Amino acid sequence: MSNAAFHAGKTPADSPLPLAADTCDDFSRILTLARDAGMLVTLDGQIGREKYQSIAGSLQAFRRFAQALCETAAR
Repeated sequence: MSNAAFHAGKTPADSPLPLAADTCDDFSRILTLARDAGMLVTLDGQIGREKYQSIAGSLQAFRRFAQALCETAAR
């Protein structure tokens, strides 16, 4: 998915991410899972209400994040 499509607030039809009003809460929870897994989440910039963030970490941190995300989705 291109940045333009993502930042337009739309996701492709095959995307598991909802377009519901609580999407911001969902993203906040995902970012929390990433931080808890040991990943670094940085705010690169903000223009208006649009935030540009980067997430980085080791492969082990990414595995922990993926595991936590799968467990959360299963609930």
